[in-house]
Amino acid sequence: MKIYFESYGCTLEKSESSLYLNKLLMDKNNTLVSDPNKADLSIIGTCVVIKHTEDKMIRRIADLSSKSKRVKVLGCLSTVNGNTLEGENIEVIKPHEFRDFYRGSLDDIEINSGVYDGIPINQGCTGSCNFCISHIARGKLLSRPPEKIVRQIEMELDRGIQEIRISSLDTAAYGKDLGIDLADLINSIVSINRKFKLRVGMMEPRNTHDILEKLIKSYQNDKVFKFLHLPVQSADNNVLSAMNREYTIEEASRVFNEFKKSFPDMVLSTDIILGYYKDSEESFERTYKFIQDLKPDIINVTRFSPRPYTKDFDKQPLNSNTLKSWSNQLIKLHEDIISKKFERFIGREENVLITETGKNGTSIGRDLNYRPVVLSGSYRKYENVKCKIVSFGNNYLIGDAE
Repeated sequence: MKIYFESYGCTLEKSESSLYLNKLLMDKNNTLVSDPNKADLSIIGTCVVIKHTEDKMIRRIADLSSKSKRVKVLGCLSTVNGNTLEGENIEVIKPHEFRDFYRGSLDDIEINSGVYDGIPINQGCTGSCNFCISHIARGKLLSRPPEKIVRQIEMELDRGIQEIRISSLDTAAYGKDLGIDLADLINSIVSINRKFKLRVGMMEPRNTHDILEKLIKSYQNDKVFKFLHLPVQSADNNVLSAMNREYTIEEASRVFNEFKKSFPDMVLSTDIILGYYKDSEESFERTYKFIQDLKPDIINVTRFSPRPYTKDFDKQPLNSNTLKSWSNQLIKLHEDIISKKFERFIGREENVLITETGKNGTSIGRDLNYRPVVLSGSYRKYENVKCKIVSFGNNYLIGDAE
């Protein structure tokens, strides 16, 4: 069978979808094709975090169904809009069906290095944010046993993969249902006596705060990229309370500050929602000041989008002109932050792990903090290259290895 594959959304969705594809590719009669017109089956991993994305998914599924003999739909869309999607040649895999993979067959999937997109460590989360559809689509926390995750990583290493990525809706929630925590898992992974680097995916402030000291200690291992994705959504406590985020901005700030104290050059990433119905000029000013002080490397800014089945579905976002102004202010602020931050790296020597081929005869690697570095020339994937930082772009450093 010829299979076409594409996936959208968060790192969890992409890792789950790629594992599902790997499961099918264990059958040697199945092959991957790059054109849906030539496929017996098209698989699409979907995202519905905002309405615009959901509409895009529906259009793409319709397009694939006209080109391929069959279409399988994975991901969050199957919960939100699954019943309306099913058609003559469309099959919907609901998230609760996918949870069965977490209880068994997910552990035995052989990894094909050509379609690897990370390792999911748990389904669901422990939160119940009023705006969020993901926790509804994904359900309650279901963590995979650590020995199963370690075994799957060993399989990846056997196939030559050296950049290991673990993901979930909230990696810091990992193990709460097993009596262990994320730091325990990291320690188990880095104890594998092989050459690799580990990137830990997004973690929510509340659960991260609960295991902070232990987590920072686990990050001190040289195999762990010094990368932290901690979505705050707002720096106003009244807004956070209305969202039911279950932490204060002071608690989130402590997480960032303690990590920065231990790893001064680490990459910091956060998410901001603009236009939440409780937002105001004052709340935006607090968020702006927070970003100004934090100086994150990455900011993911989205506009509040009421989603079905959530408590905030009947809430209306703020005026679009206001949101455009706020968004532009944050973009400009972040550009200034990155420019000043990257200037400090010019002249430094960095060890870079090559992870992909770039454009126009370049290679792209990651430094010890998961910061992208572009090098001229062709290098082997996972080759370690020592270079000198000579310049920078919008969101990457430029190195010279000569």
